[in-house]
Amino acid sequence: MLTFTALGPFQAWADGAPLDLGGQRQRAVLARLLVAGGRAVPVNTLIDELWPGSPPAQALSTIQGYVSRLRRALEPGRAPREEAGVLVSASPGYALRARTEEVDAWHFEALMRTDGTPAQVWAAMESALGLWRGPALAEFGELSWAATEASRLEELRLIAVERRAGAGLALGRATSLVADLEAHASAYPLREEAWRLLAVALYRTGRQGDALAALRRARAVWREELGLDLSAGLKSLEADMLAQRLDEPQAPAIVHESGVLRVLVADDQALVRAGLRAMLESEAGVEPAGEAADGEAAIAAAREQRPDVVLLDIQMPRLDGLAAARRILAGERPPKVVMMTTFGSDENLYAALRAGVSGFVLKTSAPEQFLAAIRAAAAGDALIDPAVTTRLIAAFAGRTDPASPPALAGLSDDRLDVLKLVARGLTDRQIGQTLALAEEEVGLVVKGLLEHLGLFDRAQLVMAAYESGLVTPGAK
Repeated sequence: MLTFTALGPFQAWADGAPLDLGGQRQRAVLARLLVAGGRAVPVNTLIDELWPGSPPAQALSTIQGYVSRLRRALEPGRAPREEAGVLVSASPGYALRARTEEVDAWHFEALMRTDGTPAQVWAAMESALGLWRGPALAEFGELSWAATEASRLEELRLIAVERRAGAGLALGRATSLVADLEAHASAYPLREEAWRLLAVALYRTGRQGDALAALRRARAVWREELGLDLSAGLKSLEADMLAQRLDEPQAPAIVHESGVLRVLVADDQALVRAGLRAMLESEAGVEPAGEAADGEAAIAAAREQRPDVVLLDIQMPRLDGLAAARRILAGERPPKVVMMTTFGSDENLYAALRAGVSGFVLKTSAPEQFLAAIRAAAAGDALIDPAVTTRLIAAFAGRTDPASPPALAGLSDDRLDVLKLVARGLTDRQIGQTLALAEEEVGLVVKGLLEHLGLFDRAQLVMAAYESGLVTPGAK
């Protein structure tokens, strides 16, 4: 599948592999067609915008050469006289033909149009912001069309940040939002909505003084930069805070933010696949996203179907589950992977955990155990069947491994306490109850631990804790 990324380094991809798009101006042709959103761009416009003010005499033939080479890169299997299907001729110029989900900027804008419940808006804005990997179209910044489009997309990104925060406040997540909103308001001090959201988040965490101080900071910045006082909206908010008239958010409904969980089942036994499919179809909130009978098919299905979770047998033909898991997890925005095993090799199970799978479930487990593993993985938790865990960790904990993550030096005692409890298998909520922290705060600490250790999955944190000796088998 072809995909195009402009929200960061500009690139086209074929099944996750980057394509050679040629030099700067040739790449700019494709970028300009992407910016047009599927509409035709006249050749004269391409010439004027690629060589502003001074196009060369042979500009038309140069553009035609660029298009020809881009077509070969994008559709290498196309016959010489076969009509192009991606970069097409569209009088009086050319157009890019792609589905919305194949172009990150188009997908981003589609997500921005999401309306609905706070949970739906939160999930859509999370997905939208997750598409960004850096400044949009930065390599074409000297071209006016690219600079204009980059500014437009950046404004939409800031709106997405604020819409996400607004939904989060409605869902009662003020505590976890404060740090991000503080950074947002400091980076964009002239945005009224940034200060309003920060002040409300602080107020709802019981920090009324800090909330009022944030509005005073906004007033000082606006007076210095614009010669203006606070807007009427922020003045009204300030007065409501002083009079303690702000409404408290209603308790959020228990709704899974990403909607229905889509699960890909990969097992070489048709009977196992049929049983798991029946289980998924009968359970509210989950649904099958496809099936695969071998490792290679599992990788292809994960790329094509984009499931939330993959249930993957560790022993399969063509490509074993461990190798398949590694390749799935190495892809762009990978799903969570839960390994299924009957007994399996301890070495393989250990290696799979180090690769970043979200845990194991025995194939003989009850449906409730499968569903718990799926939901735990999707929520960012790790679920490892107790029948596997004791033997596995006892056999391998403390071993010297050259692929181990960096040492735990530099982590504060508070963060180490969280890591210990993660290693014991506690969820964020359970850790919060144990350490008297908000669940959202625990989530931020876990995220920070992953970044510090260069890991990406909770199960890898479990292994890091045991490998480093922070936690030992059987210890309390």
